[in-house]
Amino acid sequence: MTDRLFLDDSDARGMETTVIESTPDGIVLDRTVFYARSGGQPGDTGTLYWAGGEVTVADTIKGDGQTIRHMPAADSLLPPAGTPVVGTLDWSRRHPLMRMHTTLHLLCVALPGASVTGGQIGLDKSRLDFDLPEPPSREAIEAALNGLVAGDHEVSAEWVDESVLDTNPALVRTLSVQPPRGTGRLRLVRIGDIDLQPCGGTHVRRTSEIGVVRVLKIENKGRQNRRISIALETP
Repeated sequence: MTDRLFLDDSDARGMETTVIESTPDGIVLDRTVFYARSGGQPGDTGTLYWAGGEVTVADTIKGDGQTIRHMPAADSLLPPAGTPVVGTLDWSRRHPLMRMHTTLHLLCVALPGASVTGGQIGLDKSRLDFDLPEPPSREAIEAALNGLVAGDHEVSAEWVDESVLDTNPALVRTLSVQPPRGTGRLRLVRIGDIDLQPCGGTHVRRTSEIGVVRVLKIENKGRQNRRISIALETP
């Protein structure tokens, strides 16, 4: 099992850890701040350092069970199993992804009651698809998002018993994907008093970190499927 440090501290940019397994198919560590690709959020990149070497992490993905695999760049020197290493994130890439992810949660707030049918987080633009009979106004959504950002709401994570999904299924906004079960607990991301939903991704600490949001376009992707694409200005 890899201890996912990012679940309790999305702002952590590095860690000291030990190599459990090391192959060209991925380096498994006992603990990590590197987010593994899932839920529409890309995997982290960065560097692992140890006495006598370093390796670029080109991607981070989920492995077997509860492990995370740090994918080395091609033909890299690999640290042997048991080696103590220091890992550092490419923060210039991670932080924009965190800003994007939190903005997509705010997009759910701007469309109360609309279920999410899909989504993707990217560095230049991101999008969510909603089950909506009519497309909303691009200008109205953009104004609502920037108003929520300016509200400077605190963003935090909390752990609850996974049975909360049985008593409060409305917490889940996605139609196609349900939060994983089996561990007995569930991570919820709270944005002030305006949003609470299950999420295993990384987020900024306050909505004011997001900066100015632009709604690029709203597309019809089916009879009731509306795709809303956004971008963020450099803060």
